[in-house]
Amino acid sequence: MFHRQLNTTDYLKILQRRWWLIALPGVLLATLAYVGSLFIPNTYTSQTLVLVEGQQVPDEIVRPIMTETLNMRLVTMQEQILSRTRLQPLIERFGLYRNQVGKMPMEDLVAQLRKDVKVTPIHTDTSNYRGLPGFYIAFTADSPRLAQQVCMEITSMFTSENLHIQEQTAQGTTDFLKSQLDDAKRGLDEQDARLAVFKKKYIGQLPEQAQNNLAMLGSLNTQLNAVTANLSRAREDKTYVDSLLANTQAAWEAQQQNAANGGASPQTIDQQLTALQTQLTQLKARYTDDFPDVVKLKNEIARLSKQEQDSEAATPATTTTAEHKSTLEPQQVQALKAQRHVIDQNIAELAQEQGRLQKGIHDYESRVQLTPSVEEEFKQLTRDYETALKFYNDLLAQKTRAEMATDLQRRQEGEQFRIMDPANLPEKPTYPNRPLIAAGGGLGGLVLGLAVTFLLELSDKSLKSESDVKMCLQMPILALIPWSSTEEARHGWRLLKNRSHSAAPGAVRA
Repeated sequence: MFHRQLNTTDYLKILQRRWWLIALPGVLLATLAYVGSLFIPNTYTSQTLVLVEGQQVPDEIVRPIMTETLNMRLVTMQEQILSRTRLQPLIERFGLYRNQVGKMPMEDLVAQLRKDVKVTPIHTDTSNYRGLPGFYIAFTADSPRLAQQVCMEITSMFTSENLHIQEQTAQGTTDFLKSQLDDAKRGLDEQDARLAVFKKKYIGQLPEQAQNNLAMLGSLNTQLNAVTANLSRAREDKTYVDSLLANTQAAWEAQQQNAANGGASPQTIDQQLTALQTQLTQLKARYTDDFPDVVKLKNEIARLSKQEQDSEAATPATTTTAEHKSTLEPQQVQALKAQRHVIDQNIAELAQEQGRLQKGIHDYESRVQLTPSVEEEFKQLTRDYETALKFYNDLLAQKTRAEMATDLQRRQEGEQFRIMDPANLPEKPTYPNRPLIAAGGGLGGLVLGLAVTFLLELSDKSLKSESDVKMCLQMPILALIPWSSTEEARHGWRLLKNRSHSAAPGAVRA
């Protein structure tokens, strides 16, 4: 065939001439493919649908303890379940790959079983749904019943492993939080002990006692001022009583001396009365008439006045009686000495109280001065204690939530796998698909026939149409000679064809 542009008519003519060459390889290869597929053993696939149900208690009440996504957990479970330690017992129990047992290593059989198990996650297009709604588990075997049994067993392994992982995670979390809680409890006890020692050491100087210390300091200063004033007044009274006692005692001694010389003279009694009158005037200037010292002086003045009157009228007493009387101190002197003793005791008590108050003021002033430094250290200890307490309370709350989550898993009210569609019993083999294999063989045969036809048409140089003649001779055609089946006609056509290659351009005459 000469190289020219073919049209649809040319292609149809080629198909008419070569249809048997195209159809025959297709039919042959389709038949061979179907027959060959009959020698391929049938395999059956059993499939189950597992849905993921969230926990029944709201997350606000019991927070889920699983931190990783279901996709990651599914990959982890798949690696654990499809390990040799899990799959080898399945091969031995269900008698899988009986023809290969003993001929192939167990590692290869486990690898083949791992390939026959398919885990396909389900992805949803719902934007509001987070996570994985479920997954498919499929297993392929050479027997429908065997495929169903193994698929059910693998599904059970997935559900059991999920429960085991969740319980193990919950229990591990609880144990970890318990150990952390014990450590936090020890730390809190240590901080509590330090705080107690600090409070015991700085008792009365703590920040919360600062206001009380200032109030006590003010109260002690007020008391000290009152005691100091009373002490000053008592010392003045003592000075006055000492001077009064000195005068009274001097008068009494003079009287005794006069008595020793012959009796008390009226002049001496007058002098005593004068002195007592002077003292009485001084006492009245300071005290009222009901004051005990004033009353005593009045009585003493009355007594001396009566004594003076009696001494003038009475005879002198005997010497023994006078000497006996001269040894007794007057009642006024005794009263003044008793008064001075009381004043001395009062002064001593006031001085002691003053010292006590001064010491207390000094102590409270020291406490007030140390308050800033003690407050700073107390804040540090309190901050550490509050931090330890908060950490302990947080761990306690987390441990409580973890225990609730663990109990939730034990009650099987947490996230769990639910088998929606149990493993089915396949009714027809999934492989080989013999019609599909035969169709593939037929399609391959058609392609092979088309390729052979194309090669044959490229190598064929015969003229089969008017277009081929025009392409070959490059001259217009005036007439057509019908096809002849005789040998002479064929020979004449070949001669005509050879001449056409050597002839000059021009019209071809019949």
